[in-house]
Amino acid sequence: MAVLSARLAAIVDALPLRPGMRVLEIGGAPGSAARAVASRIGTGHVLVIDRSASGVALIERNARAEIDAGVLSARHVAAEEFELLAGEEPYDVAFAVRVGAFDGRHPEAGREARRRVAAALVPGGRLFIDGGDPLRAIDLRG
Repeated sequence: MAVLSARLAAIVDALPLRPGMRVLEIGGAPGSAARAVASRIGTGHVLVIDRSASGVALIERNARAEIDAGVLSARHVAAEEFELLAGEEPYDVAFAVRVGAFDGRHPEAGREARRRVAAALVPGGRLFIDGGDPLRAIDLRG
């Protein structure tokens, strides 16, 4: 298991995780949080998306065991361009830490990213970002 900073450990602890969940992490390089989430959801699955090809390569290197076990995957795509692949099941929960599209640094990208994430979640699925205590939920309706 990856060693997490106290901040990332608090974020993972705050996520409403349960066995069998499908979790989407946005901007997850180098993969530490995703690996911790994967260890908590058992037979579930974590998809990490990142706009950086080098970030995805880092996730793939660091999470090789989880990827080989089928509990984690990584995809090179920006949040504002993300969509489910044909036949891909929606996700129960999504989270992002220090992602400009969600923290106000890139408002236009943020609007599109929220729309894309909402479309990739099950009905009632939730998006959490850092900046709360330690997380805050983002309203994806409308």
